Amino acid sequence: MPTNMSLFSVNAILILSTDDRSRILAKYYSAPHVPTTGSSTNHAGINPYPTLKEQKAFEKGLLEKTVKQTSDVILYDGRAVVFKMEGDIMLYVVGGGDENEILLFGVVLALRDALSILLKNSTDKRTVIENYDLVSLAIDEIVDDGIILEIDPVVVASRVSKPPAQDIPSVKNIDLSEQGLMNAWEFGKNKFVERMRQI
Repeated sequence: MPTNMSLFSVNAILILSTDDRSRILAKYYSAPHVPTTGSSTNHAGINPYPTLKEQKAFEKGLLEKTVKQTSDVILYDGRAVVFKMEGDIMLYVVGGGDENEILLFGVVLALRDALSILLKNSTDKRTVIENYDLVSLAIDEIVDDGIILEIDPVVVASRVSKPPAQDIPSVKNIDLSEQGLMNAWEFGKNKFVERMRQI
């Protein structure tokens, strides 16, 4: 029996609030390609929670089950779920029931550490909501359409973070007139000729 090889491994990434049990951020993924063998309605890549009502019910049950847990991995509703509590929020990564829990745990740790870097060790509900754009970009850098792309939190944070204002060259100091562009062209041409002579 041939195995279905796929890079798809994450069904959902959730950030839920523990104090008021609300959804802060939720991204559900479906595999881009349905496997050709076996049942096409019951495989790990099908999103089992396509409607908002089903998603909310899943999230509510998941939060109730995990809020008092001491472990970081559970099997819930036939899905492998790894999670971390950070302040007053819970970070969840949901995969298929046969998915590698260590791989999923690496994703939740990458998310936690990247958020810690981006939010300057202030990972709580208020800060996550205020920096929703950075949080969403960090998740997109880690997982794209259910495929894990990067689990190094420093790399994720460097791709997401905004450059400091002092490192951005000032547009006021750039001469964009015709003479300024000609000077830039001559400077570049001279540098290229010097470089070619050295070789």
